[in-house]
Amino acid sequence: MYIVVEGEDPGYDIYVNGRALARNEDAVEKLAIRLGVKPLLEFFSADENSMALLIEEGAGDAGLLKRLPPPQWYAPHDGLRTVVAMIEALRDEPQQFGSDGPIILSELLEYAQVLHKTAERKLRWHLAVSWR
Repeated sequence: MYIVVEGEDPGYDIYVNGRALARNEDAVEKLAIRLGVKPLLEFFSADENSMALLIEEGAGDAGLLKRLPPPQWYAPHDGLRTVVAMIEALRDEPQQFGSDGPIILSELLEYAQVLHKTAERKLRWHLAVSWR
């Protein structure tokens, strides 16, 4: 799972490594629900570029691009609410995700950094997925 920021080039690095988050998505979703925040996958939206990448990776039909609805964009503060709540929960108990706990915490810290920069620039964002 990675962050897409609205526009061509937001002027800062938006790279996040979301592989451990994606690998543990069921447990991550349960944690968000337990914490009373929106699960990360609820910030998912398909845009033309991310869908083209998925199709290139063999995870879809090229015909989907023609029927793709406009992407949904979210306020960074909404995502930060989820990410910060999960960071606080994981700092206290990283072992709740087993050996992936410290990695997931690190990825959430990357998400928080990108979302803070996105908020500072008054941009919007969404999550996308990659099968690589």
